[in-house]
Amino acid sequence: MRFTKMHGIGNDYVFVDMFHETVADPQKAAIEISNRHFGVGSDGLILIEPSQTADIRMSMFNPDGSQAEMCGNGVRCVAKYAYEHGLVSSTEIDLETLAGTKHLQLDLAPDGTVQSVRVNMGPPIFERSAIPVRGSGPDALDEEIVSGDETFSASCLSIGNPHCVILVGDVDTFPVAIHGPIIETHSLFPQRANVEFVQVISPQRIRQRTWERGAGETLACGTGACAVAVACASRGLTQRHVTVQLLGGDLDLDWADDGNVYMTGPAVEVFTGDWPD
Repeated sequence: MRFTKMHGIGNDYVFVDMFHETVADPQKAAIEISNRHFGVGSDGLILIEPSQTADIRMSMFNPDGSQAEMCGNGVRCVAKYAYEHGLVSSTEIDLETLAGTKHLQLDLAPDGTVQSVRVNMGPPIFERSAIPVRGSGPDALDEEIVSGDETFSASCLSIGNPHCVILVGDVDTFPVAIHGPIIETHSLFPQRANVEFVQVISPQRIRQRTWERGAGETLACGTGACAVAVACASRGLTQRHVTVQLLGGDLDLDWADDGNVYMTGPAVEVFTGDWPD
């Protein structure tokens, strides 16, 4: 099986071009190929597939084999691969995901390669049952969550998948590895949750660390950055157009007047190889 390793600001995935390859058991393949000691090493497996309703389709599988609705950093990599490998010819791409069809705009370098991608991530979802988050009330923007001996006030919302955003004093020293897995699997979240620990630096800049559902702490999370931007703006802590600084780099986020969240960032192809079927 031919694969390509790519990353979006350090959020790295193994991509398989399903126009030319086959993967019999994606869940099993994701577990094996994502292993950083005995596999290629990645934050998951993403299949680039033909679509009946859009230009192209992506399917994402976490390192534990579970399937996710979508990945913000992954969609930018899919767009770069699809354009540079001739699967699409336009710099405007409609991409099918389990979280709906996303519209992507490619920014090309002078040599014709894709240097960044702007993604319309759609509107944030606040309805409690649609995130989903157990409990009462129409939304979960001010949710009390107990983790060990700590109690946090969280903003929960969906950007195609469930997110739990928690403000902390110093994100660099915060024990993400302790609280991340507890909150990810908290009884509030019937489908588990991605957990973002954030520090507001200014009205235009936020720092973020992410504990991803099914993957653990990662260098970046695109949908998480979208959720963070919306949560902070909703609380009046930032403007609606911000830079989110993650461990792997920066993303530009704009919660626009049309209600949609627009994410802009780079995508990088690292190497290609062959994985035994």
